[in-house]
Amino acid sequence: MNLLRNIPVCLSRRRRAQRNPLSRVASLLFALGLLVLPGCATGTKPVSSRPFSFAHDTFAYANELVWVYYHDANGKWTSTKRDPKPEYSQHCFVVARTARQFFYAARFDTNLPVADDKTYLRLIRKVVNANPKKLRAEEDRIVIPGYPDLRTFSAAYEDTLKAECGGAWQSYFQCGHWRMVFPFSRRHQAATATELVESLEAKLVPVVHLACFPSLAINHAVLVIGLREEPDRIEFSIYDPNYPEAPGTLTYNRTNRTFSLPANTYFEGGRVDVYQIYHGFCY
Repeated sequence: MNLLRNIPVCLSRRRRAQRNPLSRVASLLFALGLLVLPGCATGTKPVSSRPFSFAHDTFAYANELVWVYYHDANGKWTSTKRDPKPEYSQHCFVVARTARQFFYAARFDTNLPVADDKTYLRLIRKVVNANPKKLRAEEDRIVIPGYPDLRTFSAAYEDTLKAECGGAWQSYFQCGHWRMVFPFSRRHQAATATELVESLEAKLVPVVHLACFPSLAINHAVLVIGLREEPDRIEFSIYDPNYPEAPGTLTYNRTNRTFSLPANTYFEGGRVDVYQIYHGFCY
């Protein structure tokens, strides 16, 4: 916050800027630099009343892949279009965000009777419109009656949830995408790893963007839900919208301060750049 208060001082020295145009450029670059710091927010983190549960707090359906990825006869990682065309694809950002919205803003209550379809449609829309960055107090949560958890509810209302949680365009136009075009320093990635650990200690669930820009080898969103710390690395457990069956792993190497994702059906495996989205005022 002290840095933010200094910005007007830097930009208000009009005479000096007129004598030296570079000072104005430096001030603008300084302001931009503040925006690309990890988190873009300060203050005490809220604490969730319980940890995220993969078995209960994830969707029963998957974000499907448009392409089939494989190594060809020459060992080159390549792809072909999936046939038949998937019915629900390119929604990874939507699925990850909405899973957190249910975890942060809703609660399920089997002590209440099962409601009608119109009621569930209204409740789903309320959850989707909830602030994805804000953890609600238990008494302020949107109550979903008749179901024990999101996993069960999403199996029963799959079509409604897919229709109401957001279109594929939201994965392409998520407001934090601007960040991936700037370089990711090792210092930034180390700070990101620390932020993820601190969030998980507060039982929060960060949504992160995985990228390799300017390469388009990966452009994906996952929910970070747990961790295991080792002397040389941190193994983050993730909810990958492409894999509703079991958690995946995102590894942070303490030595080279680099994140990596293992090979899977859409990524050849290797280093990825990581930053939080739906987080702070600039993401």
